[in-house]
Amino acid sequence: MKLAILGGGGFRVPLVYQALLASELIDEVSLFDTSPARLRAITQVLGQCGPSRIRVRPTTVLDEALPGADFVFSAIRVGGLEGRVADERIALAAGVLGQETTGAGGIAYALRTVPIALDIAERVQRLAPSAFVINFTNPAGLITEAMQTVLGPRVIGICDTPTGLARRVVELLGLSESDVELDYVGLNHLGWLRRVLHRGQDLLPGLLAEPARLSRLDEARMFGVDWLRLLGVIPNEYLYYFYYQREALAAITGAERTRGEFLAAQQHDFYRQSAERPEHAWKLWQGALQVREATYLAESRAEDENRHAAGGGYEQVALGVMNAIAGDTPARLILNVANGSTIAGLDAHAVVEVPCVVDRNGARPLPASAVAPAQLGLMLQLKAVERLTIAAAQTRRSDLAVTAFALHPLVDSVSVARTLSRDYDQAFGLFD
Repeated sequence: MKLAILGGGGFRVPLVYQALLASELIDEVSLFDTSPARLRAITQVLGQCGPSRIRVRPTTVLDEALPGADFVFSAIRVGGLEGRVADERIALAAGVLGQETTGAGGIAYALRTVPIALDIAERVQRLAPSAFVINFTNPAGLITEAMQTVLGPRVIGICDTPTGLARRVVELLGLSESDVELDYVGLNHLGWLRRVLHRGQDLLPGLLAEPARLSRLDEARMFGVDWLRLLGVIPNEYLYYFYYQREALAAITGAERTRGEFLAAQQHDFYRQSAERPEHAWKLWQGALQVREATYLAESRAEDENRHAAGGGYEQVALGVMNAIAGDTPARLILNVANGSTIAGLDAHAVVEVPCVVDRNGARPLPASAVAPAQLGLMLQLKAVERLTIAAAQTRRSDLAVTAFALHPLVDSVSVARTLSRDYDQAFGLFD
Protein backbone atom coordinates (compact mmCIF):
# COMPACT_ATOMS: atom_id res chain seq x y z
CA MET A 1 0.00 0.00 0.00
CA LYS A 2 1.07 3.57 -0.60
CA LEU A 3 1.23 6.38 1.94
CA ALA A 4 1.67 10.00 0.88
CA ILE A 5 3.11 12.22 3.62
CA LEU A 6 2.39 15.91 3.10
CA GLY A 7 4.92 17.96 4.98
CA GLY A 8 7.42 15.22 4.20
CA GLY A 9 10.39 17.41 5.12
CA GLY A 10 8.96 17.98 8.59
CA PHE A 11 11.09 17.24 11.63
CA ARG A 12 8.79 14.57 13.06
CA VAL A 13 8.39 12.54 9.85
CA PRO A 14 11.03 9.98 10.97
CA LEU A 15 8.75 9.05 13.87
CA VAL A 16 6.07 8.04 11.38
CA TYR A 17 8.60 6.18 9.27
CA GLN A 18 9.93 4.23 12.27
CA ALA A 19 6.38 3.14 13.10
CA LEU A 20 5.93 1.99 9.50
CA LEU A 21 9.13 -0.07 9.68
CA ALA A 22 7.61 -2.10 12.50
CA SER A 23 4.57 -2.84 10.34
CA GLU A 24 4.14 -4.61 7.02
CA LEU A 25 1.28 -2.37 5.94
CA ILE A 26 3.06 0.21 3.75
CA ASP A 27 5.59 -0.59 1.03
CA GLU A 28 5.77 2.85 -0.64
CA VAL A 29 6.02 6.30 0.92
CA SER A 30 5.79 9.47 -1.11
CA LEU A 31 7.27 12.47 0.71
CA PHE A 32 5.93 15.84 -0.40
CA ASP A 33 7.35 19.12 0.83
CA THR A 34 7.69 22.61 -0.63
CA SER A 35 11.28 22.88 0.66
CA PRO A 36 13.85 20.82 -1.28
CA ALA A 37 16.47 21.31 1.46
CA ARG A 38 14.22 20.04 4.24
CA LEU A 39 13.04 17.17 2.07
CA ARG A 40 16.64 16.19 1.32
CA ALA A 41 17.60 16.21 5.01
CA ILE A 42 14.66 14.07 6.13
CA THR A 43 15.19 11.63 3.25
CA GLN A 44 18.76 11.22 4.52
CA VAL A 45 17.51 10.56 8.05
CA LEU A 46 15.09 7.90 6.80
CA GLY A 47 17.85 6.26 4.81
CA GLN A 48 19.89 5.85 8.01
CA CYS A 49 17.09 4.28 10.07
CA GLY A 50 18.23 0.80 9.08
CA PRO A 51 17.31 -1.83 6.49
CA SER A 52 13.93 -1.18 4.93
CA ARG A 53 11.66 -2.70 2.31
CA ILE A 54 9.79 0.63 1.97
CA ARG A 55 10.40 2.64 -1.19
CA VAL A 56 10.75 6.33 -0.35
CA ARG A 57 9.99 8.79 -3.15
CA PRO A 58 10.59 12.47 -2.29
CA THR A 59 8.94 15.18 -4.40
CA THR A 60 8.19 18.89 -4.31
CA VAL A 61 5.16 18.43 -6.60
CA LEU A 62 1.94 17.60 -4.76
CA ASP A 63 0.24 16.10 -7.80
CA GLU A 64 3.12 13.61 -8.10
CA ALA A 65 2.75 12.49 -4.49
CA LEU A 66 -0.99 11.75 -4.43
CA PRO A 67 -1.85 9.37 -7.32
CA GLY A 68 -2.27 5.79 -6.13
CA ALA A 69 -2.16 6.69 -2.45
CA ASP A 70 -4.21 4.52 -0.11
CA PHE A 71 -3.59 6.91 2.77
CA VAL A 72 -2.60 10.56 2.88
CA PHE A 73 -0.96 11.83 6.05
CA SER A 74 -1.17 15.61 6.28
CA ALA A 75 1.24 17.40 8.61
CA ILE A 76 1.88 20.68 6.82
CA ARG A 77 2.92 23.98 8.38
CA VAL A 78 1.79 26.90 6.24
CA GLY A 79 4.21 29.77 6.82
CA GLY A 80 6.82 27.54 8.40
CA LEU A 81 8.25 28.13 11.84
CA GLU A 82 8.71 31.78 10.95
CA GLY A 83 4.93 31.96 10.73
CA ARG A 84 4.63 30.31 14.12
CA VAL A 85 6.97 32.89 15.64
CA ALA A 86 4.81 35.68 14.21
CA ASP A 87 1.66 33.98 15.53
CA GLU A 88 3.15 33.97 19.01
CA ARG A 89 4.76 37.39 19.03
CA ILE A 90 1.80 39.29 17.55
CA ALA A 91 -0.48 37.82 20.23
CA LEU A 92 1.97 38.62 23.02
CA ALA A 93 2.37 42.18 21.74
CA ALA A 94 -1.41 42.55 22.07
CA GLY A 95 -1.24 41.27 25.65
CA VAL A 96 -2.83 37.86 25.08
CA LEU A 97 -1.57 34.30 25.05
CA GLY A 98 0.84 33.44 22.27
CA GLN A 99 0.48 29.72 21.55
CA GLU A 100 0.30 28.14 18.11
CA THR A 101 -2.94 26.16 18.46
CA THR A 102 -4.76 27.78 21.36
CA GLY A 103 -6.13 31.30 21.33
CA ALA A 104 -5.12 34.06 18.96
CA GLY A 105 -2.13 32.18 17.55
CA GLY A 106 -4.29 29.19 16.70
CA ILE A 107 -6.80 31.36 14.87
CA ALA A 108 -4.05 33.05 12.87
CA TYR A 109 -2.48 29.69 12.01
CA ALA A 110 -5.85 28.40 10.83
CA LEU A 111 -6.63 31.51 8.75
CA ARG A 112 -3.67 30.86 6.47
CA THR A 113 -3.91 27.03 6.60
CA VAL A 114 -7.59 26.46 5.75
CA PRO A 115 -7.30 27.55 2.06
CA ILE A 116 -4.30 25.25 1.55
CA ALA A 117 -6.01 22.36 3.34
CA LEU A 118 -9.09 22.76 1.16
CA ASP A 119 -6.95 22.76 -1.97
CA ILE A 120 -5.28 19.54 -0.77
CA ALA A 121 -8.69 17.97 -0.14
CA GLU A 122 -9.83 18.83 -3.66
CA ARG A 123 -6.65 17.35 -5.15
CA VAL A 124 -7.07 14.17 -3.09
CA GLN A 125 -10.64 13.90 -4.34
CA ARG A 126 -9.36 14.14 -7.92
CA LEU A 127 -6.11 12.14 -7.75
CA ALA A 128 -6.65 9.63 -4.93
CA PRO A 129 -10.45 9.41 -4.51
CA SER A 130 -10.40 6.24 -2.41
CA ALA A 131 -7.70 7.41 -0.01
CA PHE A 132 -8.29 8.16 3.64
CA VAL A 133 -6.72 11.42 4.84
CA ILE A 134 -5.20 11.30 8.30
CA ASN A 135 -4.88 14.91 9.40
CA PHE A 136 -2.32 16.04 11.95
CA THR A 137 -2.10 19.60 10.64
CA ASN A 138 -2.97 22.03 13.42
CA PRO A 139 -5.36 23.24 14.65
CA ALA A 140 -6.23 19.59 14.02
CA GLY A 141 -9.97 19.60 14.77
CA LEU A 142 -10.63 22.79 12.84
CA ILE A 143 -8.61 21.69 9.80
CA THR A 144 -10.27 18.26 9.85
CA GLU A 145 -13.71 19.88 9.86
CA ALA A 146 -12.76 22.14 6.94
CA MET A 147 -11.40 19.22 4.88
CA GLN A 148 -14.49 17.12 5.63
CA THR A 149 -16.58 19.65 3.67
CA VAL A 150 -14.85 18.22 0.59
CA LEU A 151 -14.04 14.61 1.51
CA GLY A 152 -16.57 13.84 4.24
CA PRO A 153 -15.69 11.09 6.73
CA ARG A 154 -12.63 10.04 4.70
CA VAL A 155 -10.79 12.71 6.68
CA ILE A 156 -9.86 11.60 10.19
CA GLY A 157 -8.06 13.94 12.59
CA ILE A 158 -5.46 12.64 15.02
CA CYS A 159 -3.68 14.03 18.06
CA ASP A 160 -1.36 12.38 20.53
CA THR A 161 -2.33 14.32 23.66
CA PRO A 162 -5.50 12.35 24.59
CA THR A 163 -3.69 9.06 23.96
CA GLY A 164 -0.74 10.17 26.07
CA LEU A 165 -3.05 11.25 28.90
CA ALA A 166 -4.93 7.94 28.82
CA ARG A 167 -1.70 5.95 28.78
CA ARG A 168 -0.29 7.77 31.81
CA VAL A 169 -3.48 7.29 33.80
CA VAL A 170 -3.83 3.61 32.90
CA GLU A 171 -0.19 2.92 33.78
CA LEU A 172 -0.65 4.70 37.11
CA LEU A 173 -3.58 2.37 37.79
CA GLY A 174 -1.34 -0.61 37.11
CA LEU A 175 -3.31 -1.75 34.05
CA SER A 176 -2.85 -1.91 30.30
CA GLU A 177 -4.92 0.00 27.75
CA SER A 178 -6.52 -3.22 26.54
CA ASP A 179 -7.94 -3.74 30.04
CA VAL A 180 -10.04 -0.58 30.12
CA GLU A 181 -12.63 1.51 28.30
CA LEU A 182 -11.98 5.22 28.24
CA ASP A 183 -14.58 7.96 28.49
CA TYR A 184 -12.93 11.02 26.96
CA VAL A 185 -14.82 13.93 25.45
CA GLY A 186 -14.01 17.30 23.92
CA LEU A 187 -12.60 19.16 20.96
CA ASN A 188 -9.00 18.96 19.86
CA HIS A 189 -6.76 20.43 22.59
CA LEU A 190 -9.87 20.93 24.73
CA GLY A 191 -10.94 17.65 26.30
CA TRP A 192 -11.40 15.76 29.54
CA LEU A 193 -10.87 12.16 30.65
CA ARG A 194 -14.08 11.49 32.59
CA ARG A 195 -14.04 7.76 33.36
CA VAL A 196 -11.69 4.78 33.20
CA LEU A 197 -13.84 1.66 33.18
CA HIS A 198 -12.39 -1.70 34.22
CA ARG A 199 -14.84 -4.60 34.24
CA GLY A 200 -17.68 -2.11 34.49
CA GLN A 201 -16.17 -0.19 37.41
CA ASP A 202 -14.97 3.40 37.09
CA LEU A 203 -11.46 3.59 38.61
CA LEU A 204 -11.01 7.34 38.22
CA PRO A 205 -12.78 8.39 41.47
CA GLY A 206 -10.51 6.09 43.42
CA LEU A 207 -7.42 7.61 41.82
CA LEU A 208 -8.65 11.14 42.50
CA ALA A 209 -9.21 10.17 46.14
CA GLU A 210 -5.55 9.21 46.58
CA PRO A 211 -3.47 12.42 46.51
CA ALA A 212 -0.14 10.64 46.96
CA ARG A 213 -0.66 8.39 43.96
CA LEU A 214 -2.38 11.08 41.88
CA SER A 215 0.58 13.44 42.39
CA ARG A 216 2.74 11.11 40.28
CA LEU A 217 0.70 12.02 37.21
CA ASP A 218 2.10 14.72 34.90
CA GLU A 219 -1.30 16.42 34.75
CA ALA A 220 -1.49 16.55 38.54
CA ARG A 221 1.82 18.39 38.68
CA MET A 222 0.63 20.69 35.90
CA PHE A 223 -2.85 21.55 37.21
CA GLY A 224 -2.45 20.73 40.90
CA VAL A 225 -3.89 17.76 42.75
CA ASP A 226 -6.55 19.86 44.47
CA TRP A 227 -7.85 21.28 41.17
CA LEU A 228 -8.16 17.83 39.59
CA ARG A 229 -10.08 16.61 42.62
CA LEU A 230 -12.42 19.60 42.41
CA LEU A 231 -13.01 19.00 38.70
CA GLY A 232 -13.57 15.28 39.17
CA VAL A 233 -11.97 14.65 35.75
CA ILE A 234 -8.48 14.89 34.27
CA PRO A 235 -8.12 17.60 31.62
CA ASN A 236 -6.07 17.55 28.46
CA GLU A 237 -2.81 19.39 29.11
CA TYR A 238 -3.78 22.23 26.75
CA LEU A 239 -6.52 23.26 29.18
CA TYR A 240 -3.71 24.69 31.28
CA TYR A 241 -4.00 27.76 29.08
CA PHE A 242 -7.64 28.16 30.10
CA TYR A 243 -7.43 27.25 33.79
CA TYR A 244 -4.14 29.09 34.38
CA GLN A 245 -4.27 31.81 31.75
CA ARG A 246 -2.44 34.47 33.77
CA GLU A 247 0.31 32.10 34.83
CA ALA A 248 0.80 30.79 31.29
CA LEU A 249 0.89 34.29 29.81
CA ALA A 250 3.36 35.46 32.45
CA ALA A 251 5.62 32.44 31.87
CA ILE A 252 5.65 32.84 28.09
CA THR A 253 6.11 36.61 28.28
CA GLY A 254 8.95 36.24 30.76
CA ALA A 255 10.78 33.58 28.78
CA GLU A 256 13.84 34.51 26.75
CA ARG A 257 12.32 32.90 23.66
CA THR A 258 8.90 31.67 22.64
CA ARG A 259 8.44 28.00 21.80
CA GLY A 260 8.38 28.89 18.12
CA GLU A 261 11.64 30.82 18.39
CA PHE A 262 13.28 27.91 20.20
CA LEU A 263 12.15 25.40 17.57
CA ALA A 264 13.05 27.71 14.68
CA ALA A 265 16.62 28.03 15.98
CA GLN A 266 16.92 24.33 16.80
CA GLN A 267 15.58 23.15 13.47
CA HIS A 268 17.67 25.66 11.55
CA ASP A 269 20.73 24.13 13.21
CA PHE A 270 19.56 20.59 12.50
CA TYR A 271 18.86 21.15 8.80
CA ARG A 272 22.11 23.13 8.37
CA GLN A 273 24.20 20.46 10.12
CA SER A 274 22.48 17.70 8.15
CA ALA A 275 23.44 19.44 4.92
CA GLU A 276 27.03 19.81 6.10
CA ARG A 277 27.31 16.27 7.51
CA PRO A 278 24.70 14.16 5.71
CA GLU A 279 26.31 10.93 6.91
CA HIS A 280 25.35 11.91 10.49
CA ALA A 281 21.75 12.98 9.75
CA TRP A 282 20.21 10.23 11.89
CA LYS A 283 22.30 11.01 14.98
CA LEU A 284 21.73 14.73 14.59
CA TRP A 285 17.98 14.16 14.36
CA GLN A 286 17.92 11.91 17.45
CA GLY A 287 19.73 14.52 19.53
CA ALA A 288 17.45 17.33 18.42
CA LEU A 289 14.35 15.22 19.07
CA GLN A 290 15.40 14.48 22.65
CA VAL A 291 15.80 18.18 23.45
CA ARG A 292 12.55 19.05 21.69
CA GLU A 293 10.48 16.53 23.66
CA ALA A 294 12.06 17.45 26.99
CA THR A 295 11.06 21.12 26.59
CA TYR A 296 7.47 20.58 25.40
CA LEU A 297 4.91 22.80 27.23
CA ALA A 298 7.70 24.06 29.47
CA GLU A 299 5.60 27.08 30.56
CA SER A 300 3.26 24.74 32.46
CA ARG A 301 5.98 23.18 34.62
CA ALA A 302 8.36 24.26 37.33
CA GLU A 303 11.93 24.97 36.22
CA ASP A 304 13.30 21.83 37.87
CA GLU A 305 10.53 19.53 36.67
CA ASN A 306 11.21 17.10 33.85
CA ARG A 307 8.64 16.05 31.31
CA HIS A 308 8.00 12.33 31.26
CA ALA A 309 7.88 11.90 27.49
CA ALA A 310 6.70 8.46 26.46
CA GLY A 311 6.99 6.93 23.02
CA GLY A 312 4.05 5.86 20.92
CA GLY A 313 2.64 9.29 20.18
CA TYR A 314 0.84 10.54 17.11
CA GLU A 315 2.73 8.19 14.80
CA GLN A 316 1.28 5.20 16.65
CA VAL A 317 -2.22 6.70 16.46
CA ALA A 318 -1.78 7.17 12.71
CA LEU A 319 -0.53 3.61 12.29
CA GLY A 320 -3.42 2.31 14.39
CA VAL A 321 -5.91 4.07 12.11
CA MET A 322 -4.27 2.70 8.96
CA ASN A 323 -4.01 -0.85 10.29
CA ALA A 324 -7.66 -0.86 11.38
CA ILE A 325 -8.87 0.40 8.00
CA ALA A 326 -6.59 -1.67 5.77
CA GLY A 327 -6.72 -4.86 7.80
CA ASP A 328 -10.35 -4.50 8.84
CA THR A 329 -9.26 -5.31 12.37
CA PRO A 330 -11.44 -2.99 14.47
CA ALA A 331 -9.61 -0.77 16.94
CA ARG A 332 -10.66 1.77 19.55
CA LEU A 333 -8.87 5.09 19.31
CA ILE A 334 -9.51 8.67 20.43
CA LEU A 335 -9.87 10.63 17.18
CA ASN A 336 -11.27 13.79 15.63
CA VAL A 337 -14.43 12.87 13.72
CA ALA A 338 -17.84 14.32 12.89
CA ASN A 339 -20.05 14.34 15.97
CA GLY A 340 -23.17 12.74 14.57
CA SER A 341 -25.36 12.31 17.64
CA THR A 342 -22.51 11.62 20.07
CA ILE A 343 -22.54 14.89 22.04
CA ALA A 344 -25.91 16.49 22.60
CA GLY A 345 -25.73 20.22 21.99
CA LEU A 346 -23.35 20.00 19.03
CA ASP A 347 -24.63 19.44 15.51
CA ALA A 348 -23.87 16.36 13.44
CA HIS A 349 -21.11 17.97 11.36
CA ALA A 350 -19.15 19.40 14.28
CA VAL A 351 -15.79 17.64 14.54
CA VAL A 352 -15.20 16.41 18.10
CA GLU A 353 -12.44 14.43 19.80
CA VAL A 354 -13.87 11.23 21.28
CA PRO A 355 -13.27 7.45 21.43
CA CYS A 356 -14.08 5.81 18.11
CA VAL A 357 -14.29 2.39 16.54
CA VAL A 358 -12.14 2.19 13.42
CA ASP A 359 -12.54 -0.46 10.72
CA ARG A 360 -12.51 -0.70 6.92
CA ASN A 361 -15.36 1.83 6.75
CA GLY A 362 -13.42 4.46 8.65
CA ALA A 363 -13.93 5.89 12.13
CA ARG A 364 -17.26 6.06 13.99
CA PRO A 365 -17.67 7.82 17.33
CA LEU A 366 -18.86 5.74 20.25
CA PRO A 367 -21.89 6.90 22.25
CA ALA A 368 -21.10 9.34 25.06
CA SER A 369 -22.99 10.28 28.19
CA ALA A 370 -24.17 13.85 28.78
CA VAL A 371 -21.40 16.43 29.01
CA ALA A 372 -21.17 18.65 32.10
CA PRO A 373 -22.48 22.19 31.47
CA ALA A 374 -19.12 23.88 32.08
CA GLN A 375 -17.41 21.57 29.61
CA LEU A 376 -20.16 21.79 27.00
CA GLY A 377 -20.31 25.57 27.28
CA LEU A 378 -16.61 25.88 26.56
CA MET A 379 -16.88 23.42 23.67
CA LEU A 380 -19.80 25.36 22.14
CA GLN A 381 -17.95 28.65 22.37
CA LEU A 382 -14.78 27.22 20.82
CA LYS A 383 -16.75 25.48 18.06
CA ALA A 384 -18.33 28.83 17.16
CA VAL A 385 -14.83 30.36 17.01
CA GLU A 386 -13.60 27.51 14.79
CA ARG A 387 -16.44 27.95 12.33
CA LEU A 388 -16.05 31.72 12.15
CA THR A 389 -12.35 31.15 11.48
CA ILE A 390 -13.09 28.71 8.65
CA ALA A 391 -15.57 31.15 7.11
CA ALA A 392 -13.12 34.05 7.44
CA ALA A 393 -10.37 32.03 5.76
CA GLN A 394 -12.62 30.96 2.89
CA THR A 395 -14.10 34.41 2.24
CA ARG A 396 -11.05 36.50 3.25
CA ARG A 397 -13.36 38.66 5.38
CA SER A 398 -11.70 40.54 8.21
CA ASP A 399 -14.99 41.17 10.03
CA LEU A 400 -15.49 37.43 10.51
CA ALA A 401 -11.93 37.12 11.77
CA VAL A 402 -12.46 39.95 14.26
CA THR A 403 -15.55 38.15 15.54
CA ALA A 404 -13.62 34.88 15.88
CA PHE A 405 -10.84 36.57 17.85
CA ALA A 406 -13.29 38.49 20.04
CA LEU A 407 -15.34 35.42 20.96
CA HIS A 408 -12.35 33.34 21.97
CA PRO A 409 -12.15 32.99 25.78
CA LEU A 410 -8.41 33.78 25.72
CA VAL A 411 -8.90 37.16 23.98
CA ASP A 412 -10.16 39.69 26.52
CA SER A 413 -11.40 42.62 24.42
CA VAL A 414 -13.04 43.43 21.10
CA SER A 415 -10.44 46.17 20.69
CA VAL A 416 -7.70 43.57 21.07
CA ALA A 417 -9.49 41.38 18.52
CA ARG A 418 -9.41 44.22 16.00
CA THR A 419 -5.71 44.77 16.68
CA LEU A 420 -4.98 41.09 16.22
CA SER A 421 -6.88 40.91 12.94
CA ARG A 422 -5.06 43.99 11.61
CA ASP A 423 -1.60 42.85 12.68
CA TYR A 424 -1.96 39.29 11.41
CA ASP A 425 -3.26 40.65 8.10
CA GLN A 426 -0.23 42.91 7.82
CA ALA A 427 2.04 39.94 8.50
CA PHE A 428 0.37 37.39 6.21
CA GLY A 429 -1.99 39.22 3.80
CA LEU A 430 -5.06 37.30 4.96
CA PHE A 431 -7.94 39.51 3.84
CA ASP A 432 -9.21 41.38 0.80
